Amino acid sequence: MDTAIILDVTIYCLLGVTVLSLVRVVIGPEPEDRMIGLNLTASQVLAILVLSALRLDRAIFLDVALVYAILGFVGMLAIARSVLSREGSS
Repeated sequence: MDTAIILDVTIYCLLGVTVLSLVRVVIGPEPEDRMIGLNLTASQVLAILVLSALRLDRAIFLDVALVYAILGFVGMLAIARSVLSREGSS
């Protein structure tokens, strides 16, 4: 098989799984479920960016992926701190 076809199929599969992860973010009964779904979605978007960089031969997507990963990590820390402080005040 051609490498481009394999990358396309992988990207589309990741897009499908990302939609399912977003469903978990929207309907998650607990804040922890939503946080896990959001973290999973961020990881999948990161993988899609890296695979798109390979597929389209654009190095700029790797820079965007790096910044996205850093912001996603800092965002998860902020959400975790918020959830923990909310649980502590209850």
